[in-house]
Amino acid sequence: MGYNDDWESLMNSVFGPGGRMRAGGTAKKEARPAEKPGAKPAAPKPAGSAPRAEAPDLNKALLEQQKTLDKLLKKQNEALRGQDASTRQALEESRQLLRDMEADGLLAQGAADIPAAQLGSFEGLAAEVKQTVLGQDDYVDALVRAMRRPFVLGTDGQKARNVILLWGPPGTGRHFALEETARRMAARGLLQSGQMARMDLALYPDPGAEKLFLQDLYAALNGPGEMVLFDHYESCCPAFLRTLASLAVKGAAPLASRYLVNREGILIDAGTALAARLLNDLARLCARQLKLTLSAGEDVRDYVAGQHTGKLGAAALSGCCERIFRALSEYCLRQVRFQPGTAALEVRDGVLCFSVNGSAPAPLADLLPAVWDGGTEEVRQELDALVGLDEVKEYVFGLADNVRVQKRRAAAGLKTASLSMHMIFTGNPGTGKTTIARLVARYLKAIGALRGGQLVEVSRGDLVGRYTGHTAPLTNSVIESALGGVLFIDEAYSLYRGEQDSFGLEAIDTLVKGMEDHREDLVVILAGYTREMEQFLTANSGLASRFPNQIEFPDYTADQLLDITASLAAARGYRLDDSCTFPLLGYYQRRQAADSRTAGNGRLARNTLEKAIYNQSRRLVAEPDAPLDLIQAGDLEFDE
Repeated sequence: MGYNDDWESLMNSVFGPGGRMRAGGTAKKEARPAEKPGAKPAAPKPAGSAPRAEAPDLNKALLEQQKTLDKLLKKQNEALRGQDASTRQALEESRQLLRDMEADGLLAQGAADIPAAQLGSFEGLAAEVKQTVLGQDDYVDALVRAMRRPFVLGTDGQKARNVILLWGPPGTGRHFALEETARRMAARGLLQSGQMARMDLALYPDPGAEKLFLQDLYAALNGPGEMVLFDHYESCCPAFLRTLASLAVKGAAPLASRYLVNREGILIDAGTALAARLLNDLARLCARQLKLTLSAGEDVRDYVAGQHTGKLGAAALSGCCERIFRALSEYCLRQVRFQPGTAALEVRDGVLCFSVNGSAPAPLADLLPAVWDGGTEEVRQELDALVGLDEVKEYVFGLADNVRVQKRRAAAGLKTASLSMHMIFTGNPGTGKTTIARLVARYLKAIGALRGGQLVEVSRGDLVGRYTGHTAPLTNSVIESALGGVLFIDEAYSLYRGEQDSFGLEAIDTLVKGMEDHREDLVVILAGYTREMEQFLTANSGLASRFPNQIEFPDYTADQLLDITASLAAARGYRLDDSCTFPLLGYYQRRQAADSRTAGNGRLARNTLEKAIYNQSRRLVAEPDAPLDLIQAGDLEFDE
């Protein structure tokens, strides 16, 4: 069944279905009498004859239909006007609600009066701000443009949506323009709130204000507004500026201590609070197991709290209390007849001491078994046995001194500072770069600077992939295998073969990122020729800064090569006859003076010894009574 609305019914009544004019709305057709068979048709009326009296009046019919149409249009207009009135009333009620929310402080001032076309838009914002900020048109334009940037470019992860640097003389309206812009952005719905937190960085000029700085920063970041204004950054402690930079770039910043948020929402240092709780638990354990009443003051609490490290975190505090309990237990075990009493703990010159029942204080650590040093002395002896390389040895031994001092600082409750141990070894072939790298890995493990101590030796083929998308996963897998130890890249300059080497550049970029992500659990050593390594460091802008320790391995002198030859011979159970001294010295001097880069340095000494051993074995066949361990001058063979 079809459907016709009022308009269609009206048109059909005037023109008839199909759009043909209807002669009269209700007149019936006149019946014509039937014609007789054979009758002639009636003659037509001549033109100009008068119309019949019964014909309908077409003008009257049209007027009637027009009146009906006008009534329908009037009815529709009245309905539309009623709808507009209700809409306007709803909008007015909404604006009144917004004004009430403004009065209650739940909405930014001016939000109710913003035209609907400007909601969520920057259009006309600069002109509005200029109405109240006078004489600073260029500054306002730049400020609004900077505010708009994250809305155009988008945001990434947890880092700051926007970072803006404002500068200029005092009294030029910097703060007022910023506050006015934020207020109007909030009114337009571009910001949740026009409020702004403010920190005067001049209040934190030195590291001693760290706790105050972190507490104020936490309160500012968790304030009701979305913007934080930092004043007088030039007077702030550089360490705090690095924290702010890390927050802006990464969205997070590592802290040297452990912090908690109390019930009032204030950030507090959890180190001393946690240490006090652990000491209370230790006191109850000593009373139950050892029958000792433990007493300790604030110095002991601070000592335990100072054990916190970036690697172990709060677990270091628990480990310290466990060592205290083991030491007191060892004391009880050493007593033939132990009577319950009081154990007092105190810190003297950075050393934790104890006394039982009023006895003389003694270092608590002396009660524990000696800790294995990881073979430190053995590695030191191997390093000392190497010929030459005095500057290299001095630097490696200095690493142990730094680690030892940082441990003492931690024991005294002071902050520790980790040094970058990434290194670059430069020098000609055979100068001992690989040998030193292996010993450095073992030495860092022995002194506690590395947890693993393994040495992973790689070259370009182990880092650069064979097709697009293969290099980064390959390099990351190598980095993961070296975590806790040393990653040694020999001939590292081969990674960079020019700006067109996209695979090599990708490997370098991945390596730099991995070093940053695992800076406390990885040491990277690059080795190569001096000139080539200088060019290699230009491949990435952050490469040179991540290798502060660049060590040049000098060429061996002729005397040092002679000592190396004698040392290699002794390690294999041979000895050099005195007659070998002058021939070897002369040969080494000539080769090193000609071209030390291609002579081989230590490899030259090794190759020379191997040829001498081969020639000696042939001589001993003809001289069965000759000493089996003696290499004579006749056994030497020189390539010249």
